[in-house]
Amino acid sequence: MTAAIDPFKAMFVSQLAHKMEAEGRDVIHMEFGQPSTGAPPRAIAEAHRVLDADAMGYWESQPLKARICAHYAEKYGTAITPAQIILTCGASPALVLALSSAFAPGALVAMARPGYVAYRNNLKALHMVPVEIDCGVEQRYQISAAAIAALDPAPEGVIIASPANPTGTIIPRTELAAIAAVCRERGIVVISDEIYHGISYGMATPSVLEVMPEAWVVNSFSKYFSMAGWRLGWLVSPLEGVDAARARMSNLFLTPPSLSQHAGLVAMDCTDALEGHIATYAKNRELLLAALPDLGLARIAPPDGAFYVYADIGDYTDDSMAFCKQLLIDTGVATAPGIDFDPERGHRFMRFSFAVSTPLIEEAIRRLKPWFAERNRGQRSA
Repeated sequence: MTAAIDPFKAMFVSQLAHKMEAEGRDVIHMEFGQPSTGAPPRAIAEAHRVLDADAMGYWESQPLKARICAHYAEKYGTAITPAQIILTCGASPALVLALSSAFAPGALVAMARPGYVAYRNNLKALHMVPVEIDCGVEQRYQISAAAIAALDPAPEGVIIASPANPTGTIIPRTELAAIAAVCRERGIVVISDEIYHGISYGMATPSVLEVMPEAWVVNSFSKYFSMAGWRLGWLVSPLEGVDAARARMSNLFLTPPSLSQHAGLVAMDCTDALEGHIATYAKNRELLLAALPDLGLARIAPPDGAFYVYADIGDYTDDSMAFCKQLLIDTGVATAPGIDFDPERGHRFMRFSFAVSTPLIEEAIRRLKPWFAERNRGQRSA
């Protein structure tokens, strides 16, 4: 029997948002975690050049794999080989490769709740068992070594994410080392989702490879490099997992787009343009963190990285999906319902993505103020 998985409910919000746009409504898209900026100009110029010069085909860019290895050496002081890099069509296939290479059907794999919806659903689709660890505001919505040590029985694996989706919280290096120690002692395989690395606000984003070289790492060009539509990512495999992961990649996905690999190689050296995006996200973060308490949304974990704010809306609703849909209909601001990220408590949460332009953040706040004010008046009169 095929596995039953839940839909990504933010997709329904987005579909409604695009329907409203087609009808002439002005919509601000804060429902998905994708930069509103495009690829760096130099990367786009390289893509134009290649389109005229190369017929392209199934291809793995050895220069790109070598550049990714250099990135790990420069940023994290870790040594990996090009053989360990598997280029993928974004982070999603990289996660499938890691899970299916490291675990058999029936495996128990732990993860934080709230957490990215695809962790849970990919595990179910692969006939594995998600073991969700409830991580509340007291834990800054992050998994810990103590929580992993307390699991009985020990799972075969654990997925960690830092910065995390939907909260943007980061696991400090000391805690990351403690997680690595517990997992090594208990024989737990670690898969680390590091797709938001490079996007942080004063706090370091250590790689799990610094403390656990045998871990699997998922990464992507979609977030920091602002290339979501190019569908390019990578998996760092431990040496003993390379053959299994490569066999799956070649059969399930072949190769990522050749054009994206050419552009991605250039994008890795467009630091000035990319850091300009981070400055925009930082400004947007400040604006939202200043505005949300005045709206009545004071219970949040201020994001250390990524470009999300995960807010408790329990004073207003116990149906985050209906709440986000009504907010969109009334204001044209599209957001993500928390139920995607936490099937237990997410009906009382919503996620804002601030990966849009600063003027759009300012306009969104302008629209949100009267909408929440009306609900606050209703609460006071009740």
